[in-house]
Amino acid sequence: MTHEILERARSIRMLLMDVDGVLTDGRLLNIVGPDHFVAETKAFDSQDGIALQWLSWYNIATGVISGRVSPATEARARQVSMKYVYQGHIEKIPILEEIMADAKVSADEIGYIGDDLTDVVIFRRVGLAIATNNARPEVKGAAHHITEAKGGQGAVREVVEMILDAQGLWDQILTKYE
Repeated sequence: MTHEILERARSIRMLLMDVDGVLTDGRLLNIVGPDHFVAETKAFDSQDGIALQWLSWYNIATGVISGRVSPATEARARQVSMKYVYQGHIEKIPILEEIMADAKVSADEIGYIGDDLTDVVIFRRVGLAIATNNARPEVKGAAHHITEAKGGQGAVREVVEMILDAQGLWDQILTKYE
């Protein structure tokens, strides 16, 4: 990890992200019930979840901006103590601006994790733009950093550990579990 990435991570006070392809592997599971109603669900990584909770311990707010609307996303956001949950928004800049105003943070204090083309516009505005390993090539090209893990397979955990380590907080996490 470069010195520049660690410096950017040191300034983060909020971590936002896309959902499909970041918190999940991007697959959507359609489950047909006995009434033939189709329910959609997603699989989330448990290690990503605990890592997001760690950020809340240190007053680093988290949130999602997703183009899709999913009850599974809403439930997961509650489970991991996310403060901001915006779904059904392909135009993400107005949402980013609304979140910044509410949280009273500057763009340089925001990290954003994305994987697809709708995320690039946010990458160009935040202090730390991170593409998941499974991101589109164009997204990787716009990112400050690319995770080793794929979305839904620990990419968020990887980013959280990087931020906590850069801010000198990782040892406190380790001590908590001793």
